[in-house]
Amino acid sequence: MLGLMQGQQLLISNLIEFAERNHPDAEIVSRRVEGDIHRYTYADLAPRARKVARALDALGLQFSDRVGTLAWNGYRHMELYFGVSGSGRVLHTLNPRLHPDQVVWIANHAEDQVMCFDMTFLPLIQAVHARCTTIKHWVALCDADKLPAGTGIPGLVSYETLIDQQRADYEWPSFDENTASSLCYTSGTTGLPKGCMHTHSSIMHNAVASSMWGNASHETVALLVVPMFHITGMVSLMHSSIYSGATLVMMPRWDRDLAGRLISTWRVTSWTNIPTMVIDLLASPNFAQYDLTSLVHIGGGGAAMPQAVAQRLLDAYGLKYVEGYGLTETAAPSHSNPPDAPKQQCLGIPFMSTDARVVNPDTLEEVAQGEQGEIVMHGPEIFLGYWKRPDATAAAFFELEGKRFFRSGDLGRVDEDGYFFITDRLKRMINASGFKVWPAEVEALMFRHPAIADACVISTRDAYRGESVKAVIVLRSTHKATTADEIIAWCRENMAVYKAPKFVQFVDALPKSGSGKVMWRALQDAEPKV
Repeated sequence: MLGLMQGQQLLISNLIEFAERNHPDAEIVSRRVEGDIHRYTYADLAPRARKVARALDALGLQFSDRVGTLAWNGYRHMELYFGVSGSGRVLHTLNPRLHPDQVVWIANHAEDQVMCFDMTFLPLIQAVHARCTTIKHWVALCDADKLPAGTGIPGLVSYETLIDQQRADYEWPSFDENTASSLCYTSGTTGLPKGCMHTHSSIMHNAVASSMWGNASHETVALLVVPMFHITGMVSLMHSSIYSGATLVMMPRWDRDLAGRLISTWRVTSWTNIPTMVIDLLASPNFAQYDLTSLVHIGGGGAAMPQAVAQRLLDAYGLKYVEGYGLTETAAPSHSNPPDAPKQQCLGIPFMSTDARVVNPDTLEEVAQGEQGEIVMHGPEIFLGYWKRPDATAAAFFELEGKRFFRSGDLGRVDEDGYFFITDRLKRMINASGFKVWPAEVEALMFRHPAIADACVISTRDAYRGESVKAVIVLRSTHKATTADEIIAWCRENMAVYKAPKFVQFVDALPKSGSGKVMWRALQDAEPKV
């Protein structure tokens, strides 16, 4: 399939062996959190991944056990991906921006056996480790001499100590490519996150397809700044670049001036991003110092690229911004614009081997070309289902013409050329710089505040983020002196910062239906569109 390795299954272990054999000298340049640059090759990566697999055996992990990671982008994080998934375990990535209570809930729900974390998150781990009931082993992603004494975490070991004890001659086990390899949590409409189970084949399909779609090769120099704990960074950047034999330049997390320097210094040719990153870089007071002329491919998704910014890239650099569309459930892209013929403000066309339709969300029958409906898709990149949530899995799929289609929850249309466009959302969801925020989850947390009698969360337009979170609040009669700043500050302390309301509006009462339900759509429709 797609010319990966003749006669082999689409296993992640086959990818790392393929890269070691075919691109041993391709380089990984990792800007570490500490600020220095770590450089090594694919020939160095593969044996370290095999050591990770051996270390998991030594810890007593069984096939399909979950290994959690709480880390920024980095070469050790990359080794974990291959060592864990390649050996038949399931790599579970956590968003470092989550609130500690969410980290505990998700780790327990995933039944993680091991948690690997950057030293940046040591205080967080110290605060939550006693509540993570299934985790038996804690691994700090650092050198032995960087691990402080007296952390209070039983059995804590440094990553380098753990793998240095192992040999690199590990033989990868063989199993079916439809075995689960990754568990990525996405927030849910009911307030509880859902774990998306991806297989080796669903991840590998989009990894190889992304490489081919973007015409990547051994000559490509790719900037990896989209988080690897997110499906896009994992599949469309990390796995895809390794398949291509590309030079991979990694940033731990977004920093516009560091990005400008790395693009200039390493002559980056391909940059997949979230549009807000481009907007941020262009707004830097130091932007004139950076040389972006090496770029031949730029694109991304998660939010729409403003037309004016796309035009500036075209006018200044001759770059056509290539937008794509996908979800955690689709292993990143289910749609993408052709690099040589992109349309602006557009999702693109169905990705390789993908059958995408627009259907009536009530009848699930396909609508005519140009008409609005729910975007649904069938393809090899679609996830297995939600971990321990058969109800949610059943609701996410339906059968059409003998195929199992996934319901995206996004409303859209397809034009006469076969390009898809989003027109609205079927589900309540806010897209803040590519991060999905589900209002029900935020509302559930906000009701813990003693001053809040009633609350409704909606989206509001934001020139930079695209959308931001706004809370419409009814205060209790005993707390009428509470200010918007106090509410916002409390929210930032009690939930992930990107989910916290940026704006607060106080009202005497929320509009409600005859059955007593808050009419959130009325509040959303009343919100200015520009």
